[in-house]
Amino acid sequence: MSFTENDIYQIESNDLTLTGIKKQIEIFETGIPFTNVSDAATLNNGIMPLNDSNIQAYVSLFENEKDKKSLLKFVPASGAATRMFKFLFKFVSEYNSNEQSLNSYINKNNLRELSLFMVGLEKFPFYNQILELLKSNGIDYENLSNQEKVWHFAKAMLDENQLNFGNQPKGLLPFHDYKNNHISTAFEEHLYEAAMYASSNGLAKLHFTISEVYENKFTKEFKNIQNQVEENTGVEFDISFSFQQQSTDTIAVTLKNRPFREADGSLLFRPSGHGALLKNLNALEADIIFVKNIDNVVVYKYKDELAKYKKVLAGILIELQNKAFEYLHELDSEQVNEGTLVSVENFLTHKLSIKISDEYKKYTDRYKIEYLKEKLNRPIRVCGMVKNEGEPGGGPFWVKDHKSNQSLQIVESAQINLKDPKQEDILKNATHFNPVDLVCGVKNYKGEKFDLENYVDHNAAFITEKTKNGRDLKALELPGLWNGSMAHWSTIFVEVPIITFNPVKTVNDLLKSPHQIK
Repeated sequence: MSFTENDIYQIESNDLTLTGIKKQIEIFETGIPFTNVSDAATLNNGIMPLNDSNIQAYVSLFENEKDKKSLLKFVPASGAATRMFKFLFKFVSEYNSNEQSLNSYINKNNLRELSLFMVGLEKFPFYNQILELLKSNGIDYENLSNQEKVWHFAKAMLDENQLNFGNQPKGLLPFHDYKNNHISTAFEEHLYEAAMYASSNGLAKLHFTISEVYENKFTKEFKNIQNQVEENTGVEFDISFSFQQQSTDTIAVTLKNRPFREADGSLLFRPSGHGALLKNLNALEADIIFVKNIDNVVVYKYKDELAKYKKVLAGILIELQNKAFEYLHELDSEQVNEGTLVSVENFLTHKLSIKISDEYKKYTDRYKIEYLKEKLNRPIRVCGMVKNEGEPGGGPFWVKDHKSNQSLQIVESAQINLKDPKQEDILKNATHFNPVDLVCGVKNYKGEKFDLENYVDHNAAFITEKTKNGRDLKALELPGLWNGSMAHWSTIFVEVPIITFNPVKTVNDLLKSPHQIK
């Protein structure tokens, strides 16, 4: 496949390489193999259960150790909130009250979401803000018909000349109304959370990955709330931001795997999904990193419960990391006895859920030590898992690679071959869901940072079909941050309660109790 001089200039201007682009096109041509799941991870089969006793023990361990550690909270917060309001954009653009009643429109389009939105109007945190806006625009809201009220309310939310919510970062939208003339954003809630479990020695560090165009808005919001949040929590905040790097973009192709070209003949490059954020994560310096999505927050009365389970996950990480480091130092010594090897084998199997290769038994002691060190000396992630209640997305599975080695992985349903009855059955038997609730240890036993790029499964990428200006194209997403990008980490799954998972995927999620004050 040949590229013009203009193509090569464009590729290099985007911090990409011609070799890398050709490899991406090869992936489109050959396709990406499905993940081979061998079993669903379930309680006591890859997922660790908790009880009152070990919950308290892990919380205490974390509390005793945290001031000796540098802590950081990493929050993927890129992009606009457009998808939150998808059904409302449709409603505002399509609905005509002169042609049909609102009920008939809802029934005809099967828009249960719109019915829920109507019923909950007064409970949204921006309700009074919108009423003030409508009043200032000369609209007599109180005397409108119900269907006109809903339309004007949604129009004010979305219109680019009004609140323009769909083109704002989700992290800065009004999320929670505290009834004391204070409405908080998800960004603000993350600060309060961090003070409770991701602070040490009176300092909480948070890092947000955002779209570059929103940096000034986030910085302004932090300045507006910093003094109040620090006064309320007794904690100082160190906030930093980074952007998805242009060098992680991937080329788009046609359905025939030829480079997709814009009307002017230029190549089209697209952001490559949240897997691209591995570079951002890799650049951070901390002993323990908490990872949580921007929209997964709760109102204040639920925060103690939420923080408790974050501390539990961090306590588990510290316990496992301390033991792994102890064993690695022992394996470094000149004299390693059989008892040490057996202890390490048991630790890998029973604590880190690592299935040791059948070939291991044939190794000499020297190769056994090398094998065990390689398995132990990896980044560690402890991942909270909630019971599956029908949410779309990834879950915990045992996965078998091309060498028949098994490991615990977070797998998206799109990675599983649903045409294979055995694979489909395993997916149906899954009991838990990935809420993106991670605590990560990214330093080795010598205190050095791991290069996280060395632990990626590059075969765990995604090919998706999209459109651009009405034309079909194929896009390549890098291995997801908590999927393929962490495939070769030590992985521990822990069952946590559903209260820890409260994302706002659509605007109606703000009506759920974890987002309501009453």
